[in-house]
This record gives sequence, structure tokens and C-alpha cells, in this order.
Amino acid sequence: MTGDLLIRGARVLAFDEARSDLPRADILIERGIISRVGPDLEIEGPLPQVIDGRGQLAMPGLINAHFHSPANLMKGALDGLPLEIFMLYEVPPLASGPPSPDVVRVRTLLGAVEMLKRGITSVQDDAFFVPMPDPAAIDALMSAYAASGMRATVALDQPNLVEYAKYPFLADLLPPPVRAQMDAAPRQSREELGELYRHLLHRWHGAKDGRISAAVSCSAPHRVSEDYLADLSALSHEWDVPFFVHMLETRVQRVFGQEVLGRSLVRHVHDLGVLDERMNLIHVIWVDEGDMDLIAASGATVAHNPVCNLRLGSGIMPFRALRERDIPIALGTDEALADDGINLWGAIKMAGLVHNITDADFGRWPLAQEVLDCAILGGARAMRRQATLGRIAPGYAADIAMLDLDTLPFTPLNDLSRQLVYCEDGTSVRRTIVAGKVVMEDGIVAGIDEHELRAEARAMAASMAPALAEARAAARQLEPYYRTMYDKAVATDVGFTRWA
Repeated sequence: MTGDLLIRGARVLAFDEARSDLPRADILIERGIISRVGPDLEIEGPLPQVIDGRGQLAMPGLINAHFHSPANLMKGALDGLPLEIFMLYEVPPLASGPPSPDVVRVRTLLGAVEMLKRGITSVQDDAFFVPMPDPAAIDALMSAYAASGMRATVALDQPNLVEYAKYPFLADLLPPPVRAQMDAAPRQSREELGELYRHLLHRWHGAKDGRISAAVSCSAPHRVSEDYLADLSALSHEWDVPFFVHMLETRVQRVFGQEVLGRSLVRHVHDLGVLDERMNLIHVIWVDEGDMDLIAASGATVAHNPVCNLRLGSGIMPFRALRERDIPIALGTDEALADDGINLWGAIKMAGLVHNITDADFGRWPLAQEVLDCAILGGARAMRRQATLGRIAPGYAADIAMLDLDTLPFTPLNDLSRQLVYCEDGTSVRRTIVAGKVVMEDGIVAGIDEHELRAEARAMAASMAPALAEARAAARQLEPYYRTMYDKAVATDVGFTRWA
């Protein structure tokens, strides 16, 4: 039997049903799919490309289940701020002008390179556009992922409600002239957004032999109209794609449901009939017991972003309560402005640590294998690819990270799972393989001049600085009203807390 790629003699952490940890095995890959796994495989006919895996670990590539590529040029740009104040500066409500396709291309490639160098083979990009997307920007983003060699699922994160309708109390706090400005700010109709989704789905879903795919996103249920939310759910069903929904990320959002809707946002989407197994519920921090029961019954997946949650002071997700209900959990980095890196290993370690301070019963703390399962198997579930992604087993996509075990994180090697969670930071990754192709080797991503890319990114950031400064000056004028809104929400009793 011939093949396209043969990995010889690696230690294989398979993430299969048996949780196999093979001390020495070969992996044969044919047409991007793993065909055989085992020691000393016999190959008939011409030898495929051979990788010497001795001294290395082969494991499924990491899956970044939640990400926003448009923030890739904004690392370190803001102090720690509550989400509602943070977004005022990140996505200024009075911004104008479409994003440049060239900027979209560079910032998307920059993030893809950083992920591939860390062994992250797949990403779910919930891409927002300030102030709104157009076909050229969408094509630039998708083309960048196609060129990178990475597996990517992309949605358009675009609210369609006026800014002050997304928050409790804010409409009454804003002076009438400011409300009028927000009313006049550009936003797209349900029909216009539907046309953009048709462009995304028909042109890009399934591109590059399925490596590039589409999802849908409402950003969050309190940021869109109910009819648009229903449209997105229908598209998710029609195309069988994930539906990204930020859900109860902050206490302010809990208060919004309580004060504006008279019910939690989880109950809101349930009552509207759109809470189902295709949904990726992002963050899921300020949920109560009833919310978690509804999520469990729906089959939805939760995308946990522990570093972002701490960076913005949003709170600590109830990890064990979700796991006890068999709710699938995936892990994400969120964005480079709220994590300041695009390194899922940091989120993995944080997920293994932060929940330890929420419960004195140490028997309920996350185990290393649970956290790894979230990073890989949970991610595959979020992508709706659990039958074909996330395992080193015959029939699964050959998305593989190869790590050098002769590195400091694994010296001495006492327990592989624990050291992957608590010691590894991505620096041991030597090769990243996506769909059977080596797309990163020894720090170099195939087909991309990283030096030139970084230079382009720096030049673009410098050219955008004046416009960014102007937008932030306008945001500073609005900030006192948002702070008052935030303070009122914090003072509102919601019956429980998710702050440590």
C-alpha cells in the first residue's frame, strides 16, 4: 500500500476511544486522511514522503474553537477593561469606512502563521468588520486562510441593532444628540446581511477540499433582531454549519436579560426555538442552573475562553457544573486584543488552573486529560467534525501536531498529559500537518514570507494609527455613559456571582 506521507516511529497520543498512548508507532496518510496506525507498518510499492518521528510526539492538532481575526493587529492595545467598555474602543459604535481587503489579508495571515507555529491546525473565526463587511473583505479573509494551509471555519459576526439597544439602561443615559448619532451610524439590514451570507456560503463553504468552511454568527442574541436570529438558525440548519453565539459573557448581559427581556438570554434563544446542537455558545459565564439544564438538553457546545475571561474581568465559567451535565466544552483564545496572543496552549493551562479557586472540593477540579479533551475533541465537536477530526485513527483527517520530546517542558517526562497542559507553551512544536500536508516545519510556514508579512503588518498598524486615535477620542467622550450603565448593572442583584 502506498501513501502520501508516512510518519515513522513517533510516540502517538491518539485521542481515540481507548485513549491510546502508543510508545512507538507509524502513521500512514493517504489523500489527506489517516489510513493506518501501528508499529512497523509495511508499505508496498514506492515509499511516500517519510518523516522520522523518533523522539517526537504525534498528536491531533489543536483546535482553536473561538477566535476573532480582525483584532490580530491590536495586541496589547488596551488595558484590562470590562467587556462593555473594552468594546467601545475595540469596535467604536460611530466608526465609518469599509475595511481594506489588503489589511484583512495581512491581519488574517498573521494570526494563521502564529497558530500554525504552535500546532493549532484548525480555527473557528467569528470575524467582525468595522463598521460592516462587504464581499471584497470577506474574500480577502477567506483567501488568506486558503493560502495559509490552515483549516478554518469562518462566520460574519455582525450585529444589526442600534448600539444603545444592546445594553441595559444605556438609552436613557445617553443625551438625545448622541442617540441620534447612533441611530444614523451605518448598519446593515437583515436582507443585506443575508446576501453576504449567501456570498460566503456559496463561494467558500467546502473550498480547498473542505479545509475552508463557513459558519453563521449573530454575535450575541441581544445584538440582533429576532427575525435575523431566525434567519441565521435556518441557514445553520440548511447548510449544517455551526452557529456562533456569545452567551452571557458578562454580568451586564445577565442584567440585560433580567431588565429588558424578563428572562435570561439562554431562555430567550430557547423560547425562540433556535437553541440547538449546532450552536457554539461562547463564554457561558453568567448562567444559572436552569440555563445549564437548557443547554444540556439542546446538545449545544460551549466555547470556553479562560484567558479572555480573566483579561476582561468577565468572571469564571462553571466548568464542573457544565461537565456534570455532559455539555461539550471546547477551548478558544478569543482575540489578540483580549488574550494578547494567539496561543491555545496558554488557554489550555489557564483552563487547568483557574477553576481550582472556585471550589474547595479538589475532587471537582479539572483533570489534565479533561482539559486536553476540550482542546481537541471538544473543538472537533464545535466544528461539527467529531466523526472526522480530532483523532489519530483510520478515517480521520490527517491534522497532526508533532512535538519534540527532548525539550525542557518534557524533561524529565513524568506524565505526558499533565506536562502538555501545565508545561508546554507551543515551543516544542516542530511540525504542523493539515490534511496530510506539512504546512509548518521548524518554525517556517510553507509558502509565507513571515519577515515580509510582519513588516507589512507593522506598516499597516502605523498607517492606521491616526484613524484609530480619532475613533478612540470619540469613544472617550462616550465612556462616562457606559461606565454609569456598567455601574448600574453591577449594582443590580442577579442572585449569584461568577467573580472569585
